[in-house]
Amino acid sequence: MISRRELLRGGLGTAGLAVLGGPLWTSHAASSWDRLRRALAGDLVLPGDPTYATARQLDNGFFDSIQPAAVAYCVGVADIQACLRFAQDQGIATAVRSGGHSAAGYSTTTGLVLDVSRLNQVSVGASSVTLGPGAQGVDILAALTPVGLSTVTGNGALRILSDPVASGIVARLDRPSGNITGFATNEASLLAGKWLELLSEIAPGLKRAAIMFNPDAATASLDVPSFEAAARSLKVMPITAPVRSDGEIETAIVALGREPGGGLVVMSDAVTFVHRAPIIVAAARNNVPAVYSAPFFARDGGLLSYRFDPLDIWRRAAAYVDRILRDARPADLPVQFPTKFEMVVNLKTARALGLAVPASILLRADEVIE
Repeated sequence: MISRRELLRGGLGTAGLAVLGGPLWTSHAASSWDRLRRALAGDLVLPGDPTYATARQLDNGFFDSIQPAAVAYCVGVADIQACLRFAQDQGIATAVRSGGHSAAGYSTTTGLVLDVSRLNQVSVGASSVTLGPGAQGVDILAALTPVGLSTVTGNGALRILSDPVASGIVARLDRPSGNITGFATNEASLLAGKWLELLSEIAPGLKRAAIMFNPDAATASLDVPSFEAAARSLKVMPITAPVRSDGEIETAIVALGREPGGGLVVMSDAVTFVHRAPIIVAAARNNVPAVYSAPFFARDGGLLSYRFDPLDIWRRAAAYVDRILRDARPADLPVQFPTKFEMVVNLKTARALGLAVPASILLRADEVIE
């Protein structure tokens, strides 16, 4: 099994592991891609393949504009070596990823993406732990917990979650117990309701509001009840709109727009990130005001977005990392919640919807798009 360090050393020495730069290598040698596909035990996904949209997608929608020439799902050392040799021979950029997070865009490229998520082995020995290059925090945690060990990772001793108590990750917020603590990015009893409050504020005639979400997401069971409770308190009829496809998105938004007073809250999920363009277009075409969970929506033409400030969370997390590395017990470190939020308002979209954005929202907005 190849280690993370060996993977990076081999990649740096072979193809440079360039990340965001490099040529878009696509058209003139499709047969070369066919040769690489035949050389791999794993899968090679190219533009035009049915699974390409999913393969290239990152959780961070800011990098949606980057279109990899191919995504290789490596299942062994030989696959990684074949991809790196191919990239060197063809002079194309490479990027390695083990998941879809890409907080800063380092996990994608216009060249060849090596997805090593299937190499997620974790081996715990008497005096060492060996990690496969695709091992994620949840894999590492599952292997270390039975032997009383912990680690500082995104999903290990320090974790960032939606609702850690409701998810069963920790027993209590003040005394997490076990070997996990961290930062909860969405207090489920608060944030969905906050989106609905903002929607009511920017669209005073609101009578019905749908919450659009991926029914397969773990957070759906946490946020939908919060949304429904907030709707009742605001005397707004709550509607659930589970979606997995453009067709379901279109159907839900058309139904909202048939009568005046419809509105939409779009939950944060990889599905809504992938399909945000159809959501924004359908909302505009059907005159449905919508509040979104990330600024990319508003910058792409959505009405308003509101979420926690992720950079503030990571800055605060650094102090917890330091304490854990100095032998503090995660069980003794209370789970923290966001204290800083960011709002983006698109005035152009508001005007197109015939809405006058109140001063109370403009004064609180971190970014106003004219």
